[in-house]
Formats: sequence, C-alpha cells, structure tokens
Amino acid sequence: MMADIGFDEVLQTLRMVEVEHLDIRTTTLGISLLDLDGSGDRLAEQIYDRITTLGGNLVKIAREVESDLGVPIVNKRVSVTPIALLGRAPKRDTFLKIGQALDRAAETIGIDYIAGFSALVHKGITDADRALIESLPETIAATKRLCCSVNVATTKAGINMDAVLMMGHTVKAIAEATAAQDGIGCARFVVFANAVEDNPFIAGAFHGVGEAQAVLNVGVSGPGVVNSAVRRLMQNPPENMDLTSIADVIKRMAFKITRAGELIGRVVARRLGPPVHFGVVDLSLAPTPAEGDSVAAILEAMGLERTGAPGTTTALMLLTDAVKKGGAMATSYVGGLSGAFIPVSEDGNMVEAARLGALTIEKLEAMTSVCSVGLDMVAIPGDTSAETIAGIIADEIAIGVVNSKTTAARLLPIPGKKAGDIVAYGGLLGDAIIMPVNKFSCAGFVNLGGRVPAPIQSLRN
Repeated sequence: MMADIGFDEVLQTLRMVEVEHLDIRTTTLGISLLDLDGSGDRLAEQIYDRITTLGGNLVKIAREVESDLGVPIVNKRVSVTPIALLGRAPKRDTFLKIGQALDRAAETIGIDYIAGFSALVHKGITDADRALIESLPETIAATKRLCCSVNVATTKAGINMDAVLMMGHTVKAIAEATAAQDGIGCARFVVFANAVEDNPFIAGAFHGVGEAQAVLNVGVSGPGVVNSAVRRLMQNPPENMDLTSIADVIKRMAFKITRAGELIGRVVARRLGPPVHFGVVDLSLAPTPAEGDSVAAILEAMGLERTGAPGTTTALMLLTDAVKKGGAMATSYVGGLSGAFIPVSEDGNMVEAARLGALTIEKLEAMTSVCSVGLDMVAIPGDTSAETIAGIIADEIAIGVVNSKTTAARLLPIPGKKAGDIVAYGGLLGDAIIMPVNKFSCAGFVNLGGRVPAPIQSLRN
C-alpha cells in the first residue's frame, strides 16, 4: 500500500484541481475474455454479459470517489482482451457482431469508450487477425464507442510491412466509411509498435494476456498543473536558474499528480470489489483543448516561441524524463505508456503551431522519438494515398522498434479536405488542422512487403 497522504498534500491537490485543471484522465477497467468458450452470436452475448457484470458499477463508483476525494475523474472506460485472439470462427460478420456487442455494453454501463477490438500481427497474420482487420471500416462505422488497434511491430520481431501496407488501406477505408462525419472513425483506430498490455488510454488500450481477470488502471493528466508551475518559475526565477531548475519543478509536480492518481485508483478498485484489483498508474501528461491544459504550452513556457521551433525535441525530452522520474518516486506501480502525449487536434497550442507552420509532420515525427506515443490525432489531406499513409506509419513504427519503445500512429485522412483546412470535432477531440504531407511517392518501397528484420539490439538474451 502507498504511504498516507498528508494534509498539506491534500491542500496542494485541491489547488491543482480548482486552478490548474488537474484531473484523473481515466480510470480504465481491464477485463479478460480469454476463458469465454462461445463462438458467433453466443460469443458476442458472452462478451456483453461479462462487461456489464464486471463493469456495471464502474461509473457509479468512480463518481462517488470523485465526489468524496474532490478530484475530477474525466473518463470511465473499459478495455478487453484483444478480440482477434477469440476468433474461433474467423469471419468478418462475426467480428462485426462482436464489435456491436462491445459498443452496446459500453452504452449499457454508461462509458464513453471501450477498447480492445484489436489484433497483434507483429510477426504474422492469422485468419482471425485478417478477418478482424477487414471488418474494421464497417464495424467502426456501425458503432460509436468502440476503439480499435493493431500492433504491427516489436523490437524483438521487427516490422511486419505486409501489415503496415494493410493499415494504410484500412485507414483510408475507415475515413471513407465515416466521411459524413469528416472521417471521425479514424480517431478510434491506432496502429502500434511495441504495444503494452496495461495502457489505460484510448484508443490504444487493450487488456493483455498476462493480466489478471479484472484490473483497474489509472491514467493521470495534469499538463495544466505543470504548465502553471513552469510559468511561475520563469516569472520568478531563482538565482542560477537553468534547465535543471525546470526539470526539478516538473518532477515535483509529477510526484504530486501521481500520488493523487494512485490514491484514486486504489479506492475505485477496492470499492468495485473482487475480482477487480488495482493495476498501474500511467504517468502520461494528456492535454485537452481547454486553454492552458496543453503539453505544447509547457514547451513554450520553457522559452520556445512556438512548439516546432529548433529545440522542441530537447524540451520535450526534458519534460518526458522529468515526468517519469517524479512519478516513479511517487508509486511503485508505474505502467502503461508514461511520458507526454502530443495529440495535435487535442492540444490547442499545437493546433496553432501547425496553423502558423511552426509544426510539421516531420518535426512531430522527430518529437515522437522522445515522448510516450507517436503521431497522434494528425489530420492529413483526404486524397493522401494508402501507400503514403503506410509510409508515414512505417516511419513512426521504425522509431519505436529501433528505440525499444512504444510508438503509434493515429492518422485522419479527412475526405474532401486539403492542407490548412480545420475540422471542428469538439469535445476532447478538439479541432483537427489538416497538415500537408510529402508529395513524393513511397509506393515502390511499401509494396515490397515482407518483414523489416529486428534491429541488432533485440538480441539481448
């Protein structure tokens, strides 16, 4: 158990909530489905029953804890075992029915998103994987709360380029299937390298095969808290102020945020009762469109004129490392992705940086080498080819593979839109600004297929 939290820490936490946008971004209940033995319609109903039974009180209890402790819990969510692993009768229409059952279960228990409609194809594709992937455009278009992911690479296995090319076509097809909503279905689909089993954040969450029956994982937030702290430091700098001073302030804030997150996660898990137990705290700073609640604003508070300027990658490295160090001191249960998210549409300062031309896809790609995810909520012109999308995904995945870290791509080719246009999705998804992509073709390369071999650093045994 974590040590008792003192009165001073409680007062500091209340200030962070009231003034600096502190919240717990998500309490995500991971549920194992591996023991279900049905197929077809029966499996879909078993999945629905399992989720509504174990997750039926999630929203109610999270709201009670939110009220009792005074810290907002923005999202209450569920993740499940990667669905392709359950494909005993691997047909597209079976996976469509399962996707609809998951969506219906999410609606029944009152959550905004449910995740785990996923496939793990980093070394090869089974019939069930292929059927699930082929069902994605239709399934996403037929649901509102379902989030999907595919893991196409690991450091140990290398990159499955056949799967990457398939993802390029899949992203295009999802955009076209949801064209009436400006391709919003792509916001519920992410492609991974080195996907982790205990990620509580949507859209890439799933409940890994090494997890227990039911686990409550917490995703903390707090960019507004860190932003305020850095700005106060810059306005009243101590003697011998330098970048180490900024790192120390961020570590202290991350410590406090993480303490609050673990407390809330443990209380929610305890009140849910067996078989649920507490899992991990994901330390990732996750922005929202609210003013000040921005990762880009933190980088700019450090002295960058705009996010994307020279020095941005270094500033993001400092931020990510300090968050991890501070959080790791506060809990022994660090997990998930942990670092700093840079979803463009969900971060108002990043949207503005992209609008001004300070932030490009190529600069974002460089930034992802030091943060916790990748090219996240990046809108691109609707006429971008499937091969170019596959090439962008491959480049992002390569960063994860060679650096032994999780990276991902959540790309939104918005039908009928061109570079510079803005689409207002609203809510946490924010405003998507369409970013230009390189016009030169990579079709000859991505169409070669096969596997990119694992890097030499994978040979660690």
